Amino acid sequence: MSDQETTVGRHRGVPDDLPTPAEVRVKLAADPTLKCVVAYARISFDGRKKDGHGIEDQHREMTAAARSFGWLLVDRYTDNDKSASREDVVRDDFERLLKDLRVGQTPEGYPIHGVMAANDDRLYRRPADWERYLKAFTAHEGRVYHDSNGVQDLYAEGFEIKGLVGVAMSLAETRKKQRRAKQSHRSRAMRGESVSAWRPFGWDDDKVTLCPAEVDAIRTAVHDVISGASVGEITARWKEAGFITARGNAFQYNSVKQVLTSARLCGYREIKGELVRDGDDQPVVGEWEAVITPKQWYAVKATIKERGRGSGIPTGGTVHKYLLTGILRCGAALDDGSICNNKMIGIKANKWLTYKHAYMCKKNVDGGCNKTYKRGDETDKHIEKLVIAKLERQAAAAAKDIPEWGRADELEQALKRRSELERRWQAGEVEDDVFYRNLPGLDARVKELRAEQAKHLALKAAAEEATADVATAWESRTLTQKRALIKKTLTTVIAKPSGKTGRAKFDVELLAPVWASSAE
Repeated sequence: MSDQETTVGRHRGVPDDLPTPAEVRVKLAADPTLKCVVAYARISFDGRKKDGHGIEDQHREMTAAARSFGWLLVDRYTDNDKSASREDVVRDDFERLLKDLRVGQTPEGYPIHGVMAANDDRLYRRPADWERYLKAFTAHEGRVYHDSNGVQDLYAEGFEIKGLVGVAMSLAETRKKQRRAKQSHRSRAMRGESVSAWRPFGWDDDKVTLCPAEVDAIRTAVHDVISGASVGEITARWKEAGFITARGNAFQYNSVKQVLTSARLCGYREIKGELVRDGDDQPVVGEWEAVITPKQWYAVKATIKERGRGSGIPTGGTVHKYLLTGILRCGAALDDGSICNNKMIGIKANKWLTYKHAYMCKKNVDGGCNKTYKRGDETDKHIEKLVIAKLERQAAAAAKDIPEWGRADELEQALKRRSELERRWQAGEVEDDVFYRNLPGLDARVKELRAEQAKHLALKAAAEEATADVATAWESRTLTQKRALIKKTLTTVIAKPSGKTGRAKFDVELLAPVWASSAE
């Protein structure tokens, strides 16, 4: 259990050494003026240490205040690291407090005569929460309420309106701070300043200077992903190398994906996934050293997005042990004159054979014909040789096969039209309804063209990543990378039977590659 969980748990529920509910009721019978109160503590952000010190401080102050009034603290409610301003945040202990207030006692049976909070905005920041709290609080008569303003009478005439005014002022101040923070963040982004709260992976503590070991890992990963490696493979590689995130955690799929798709790698500034652009619509370049080129970033981002379909989730699939499992198809003729055409599987070869694995058509009970068997090493070698030759021809022609992007003028015109509309609107020459009716269409047009431009840059970068020395590069690739390249190059390989025992001489003529149309 973390320090945060320990601290929060220690300041939630019934305090230690509290008399039993029955004993408390005896005390109440002897002293009707005794008040049994509950305390609520909340903090929006627990800080970087995540140690729960904020709610600990609040409960300490409320416990001391209850003791000074002679009140008996019977329960504590705590929502740590939770905002009261956001509608999508559920505060479990706040909801529990409202329920207990309506019932009139805690689940253990202690009566509730009052509520304590460090400040009223710890309890509520939105009008709806204030109204719910007030209704639950006043469901029973004679309760007391205490916060930083002292003891207050929530039953007093006009207090509901007073509370709403306070909530409105608090909400307005919160939104003002949020706007200032956003504006400050964007202003710093426009200046190219590094605003990362944590040290980004790949940079030193100053967030500007590169960290050599991490940079090498990133550059290798970018090259490998563009070349066919999966993010899962990179994740395993980084874990094995002992790399950890800035927060001290082992890398997971999503954290690796976040590193590899961050515009920071090529020096660009971005906010919530969108590039920050200057007055000339050019990406703002940050003050830190770049790890890769913009083209490489466009390429790796496009590659990861295409594989995960933009979901950010690994697409899964079977991890194969052999190179051509599922790529080879059985070409045996069946009794009815048709071709089997079932995908062949990789298997471990018998110990007495000179090779270690083989490919075979599945057994009849599994939907195959069990007529075709190929030794694995020679089959792999032959198909690899064919694919490498094809890739070498593709690499030689790749760069010149991709023309320059021909829609730059369209993008420039779209940006000018949007800029002119905004200028006229700000000058009062265009009415609000006209502005907001036309703006979405212009925004959509700019977004469409930028996406096409990014895709084109990704294609160019991928082509530049192709190397003339394909054979040497092939040897350093992982099994997954090799399979990915084979699948891009070949639709399948038809394997015709050569014998039932697997002892027949290997014949490359019995392997018929079917090239993918894109590889022609």
